[in-house]
Amino acid sequence: MRYMMLIHHDEVALANAPQKELWTDYAAFNEALAKAGGQSSAGERLQPASAATTVRTAGSKTDVLDGPYADTKEQLAGYFMLDVADLDEAIAWAKRCPSSRYGSIEIRPLADTYPRPDKSLRRD
Repeated sequence: MRYMMLIHHDEVALANAPQKELWTDYAAFNEALAKAGGQSSAGERLQPASAATTVRTAGSKTDVLDGPYADTKEQLAGYFMLDVADLDEAIAWAKRCPSSRYGSIEIRPLADTYPRPDKSLRRD
């Protein structure tokens, strides 16, 4: 099953992390992911949240904002694509990811087809 592992960092915690140790841990994580085979791949890192631009349209009004839309402690920092047997295996990889110590890892299955909106969210 294919999953995207979204990394959300607490940017203050990450800035204060022991950088040499962090990058050594990431090198080991990427090597383990590569050795696991399959379609899993090394991730992509994003620039800090301060480099983001958010576009939001409501009716005929469009807002363009500097930075991420959500003003939260953790910001989207990067991702990994996983092709693993099941959610348990994806969770095991998320636990091994060095970034789990500096924020959170969201695991989301990829859709094989265009997903329909969740009917429970409708306001009919």
